Amino acid sequence: MVRVRVVQHSGLRRRALRRRVLWGGGEVLATVGVVLLLLVVHQVWWTNREAREGAEREVRALERTWDEGGGDARTAVQAATATPEPGAEPQPRSTERAAGSRRQSAAAPSADWSQAYAILTIPRLHLRVPVAEGVSKSGVLDKGYVGHYPGTQQPGQAGNFALAGHRNTHGEPFRYINRLARGDTVRVETRSATYTYAVDRTLARTAAHDGSVIGPVPRSTVRPGHGYTEPGYYLTLTTCTPEYTSKYRLVVWGKLVSMRPR
Repeated sequence: MVRVRVVQHSGLRRRALRRRVLWGGGEVLATVGVVLLLLVVHQVWWTNREAREGAEREVRALERTWDEGGGDARTAVQAATATPEPGAEPQPRSTERAAGSRRQSAAAPSADWSQAYAILTIPRLHLRVPVAEGVSKSGVLDKGYVGHYPGTQQPGQAGNFALAGHRNTHGEPFRYINRLARGDTVRVETRSATYTYAVDRTLARTAAHDGSVIGPVPRSTVRPGHGYTEPGYYLTLTTCTPEYTSKYRLVVWGKLVSMRPR
């Protein structure tokens, strides 16, 4: 006797439904994967390219302005600050007088300080980027610029000239500052002069709230023993660490060694 296989239509429908669900789920996962890949490419590659090109244009624009002997609002802060003799010991001031001086210097300019007014050069890293006032992401850092911490000193002044920059994405100018070693030079060019600092110390990791690392006498309150105890002419570079996170801060300190008028 030949047996005839009976196929239940309900079973066929269930299998067809499962195939449709699996196929639809696969399409969704593939689409999500492509979108995520595009986001990563945009964040890691495109923002770097766009920011670096913009920063390079700004450096060339500053150089042209200075070579032509012109001055604009972006460099007004340099004209308003006195240039000290390198190596001279700064005179300590009271907290009240220092705060008043910072308020006056912060209130004096009326320009858009997101515009660059100096150029930072680190030969060891083959880095040459513009410096702008402030450390906002959209206004300064995401442009591929290095940002000057408001309230800290300007290049060549007694105290601490403190800067921040991205370590990853948006030009990532400070990606490799962990490679800087004692004695490496860092130059800061303005309309009036070029200031050369020598790297002196590095703090590999500290808390994001460790604001004393950009103080007039920079030192860490989170990592005691890191930093300085005497007034001087300091440079501070800060960025996030580890890479692709913003949990901690990496700090590099330097001291002013020379000043050359333009």
